[in-house]
Amino acid sequence: MARDIRFELVREDATGARRARFHTTHGAVETPAFMPVGTQGTVKAVLPRDLADIGSDVVLANTYHLSLDDRTELVERAGGLHAFMNWERSILTDSGGFQVFSLPGAEITEDGVSFPIGEGRPRYLLDPETSMDVQRRLGADIGMAFDECCPHDAPRKYVARSVDRTERWARRCLDSRLAPHQLLFGIVQGGVFEDLRLRSADQITALPFDGFAIGGVSVGEGHELMVAVTRWTAPRLPVDRPRYLMGVGLPEDILEAVEAGMDMFDCVIPTRYARGGTLFTRRGRIRIGDRTHRHDTGPVEPKCACYTCRNYSRMVLRHLHYAHEPVFETLASLHNLQFYEDLMSGCRHEIERNRFGPWKEAWLRRYRAGDAHKGRERSRSR
Repeated sequence: MARDIRFELVREDATGARRARFHTTHGAVETPAFMPVGTQGTVKAVLPRDLADIGSDVVLANTYHLSLDDRTELVERAGGLHAFMNWERSILTDSGGFQVFSLPGAEITEDGVSFPIGEGRPRYLLDPETSMDVQRRLGADIGMAFDECCPHDAPRKYVARSVDRTERWARRCLDSRLAPHQLLFGIVQGGVFEDLRLRSADQITALPFDGFAIGGVSVGEGHELMVAVTRWTAPRLPVDRPRYLMGVGLPEDILEAVEAGMDMFDCVIPTRYARGGTLFTRRGRIRIGDRTHRHDTGPVEPKCACYTCRNYSRMVLRHLHYAHEPVFETLASLHNLQFYEDLMSGCRHEIERNRFGPWKEAWLRRYRAGDAHKGRERSRSR
């Protein structure tokens, strides 16, 4: 039976974009929301206090990575995932499905997914019951049902079988025990086939989940197909529950999905790109290692209020990047995560004013124009 998560639809824009709010035992989550990814129980290179300062309401941790060896027991000994991560706000754990299906040697049966974890060791079986048990022991506020994530180019016949298996696994997840405070979201699959997406949506939304997610995107299908899948599926999701688009992504992907009616997003892109020297700005991405920044005493973005932009110039960041100083990864990650939080804050503000559509188009024009201009500059400097 679905729990009362005190979901409030604050405003729906003329485009279909939603401004909403729901509650976990660790506070309110304001949507649209972006969730920083803390795969192994920490967001790489970023302190929890900085995530709180940035404005994150919820972060994500990974069930698969935290289920290997004795890691689940380690989290339990620490007092649960909130104590382990030193994070007082909400946490979502994914089911592990996305990771295990991409592992070499993985075998999928009705029981679950088995895969090798080391030479001389027995194969590890991750199934709906194990995923739910691990998520219960981790103690996050939101758990995800165990599903099958198909490759974007999987044959239709296989995807059809996978959709039905995902429903059966979803029922097994609901039959498993979670802690009283934990919410459970179901996941819609169906690949790039519209009728299979709608079938999966009808199957999963018929079950008493606390929220609903679209999975199986950002797996190589490209921007246009990702948008199409989201636009097919979002209208079939309940209006009174959170809607989560898993693994997305780039700013342009998120804005299109917000317009389609999605509420929550997660991706490693902000921190992964940061560690490689790519920083996001409202006028496109910059490569901090480019020669154009070697004497630039300005911040990454003049109107950004993050710690990095308040205290470091592009010139200094470029030096730290080339010197391979670990602090660069922290400073760059802080900026990128603040950029994403500011983007979500902008979405919420414009939806409340019922002008999300024009704002989104203007935002994307400026962002893409800047990206194109910087690409030409880099070409000339080589």
